[in-house]
Amino acid sequence: MSFPVVLNNEERYSLRPAGGEPPAGFEGAKEDCLAHIDRVWTDLRPLGVRQAPA
Repeated sequence: MSFPVVLNNEERYSLRPAGGEPPAGFEGAKEDCLAHIDRVWTDLRPLGVRQAPA
């Protein structure tokens, strides 16, 4: 089974079951997807929080 990695407008990552028209992103085996998220999602705060003035 394949699990696409998706990214929302707050730059939060998640997996979703394959099927239908997937949004743009990384896709592969579940273990590969989780490894990809570990590599690219280094700041877990939502985009709006990261961009807010201090």
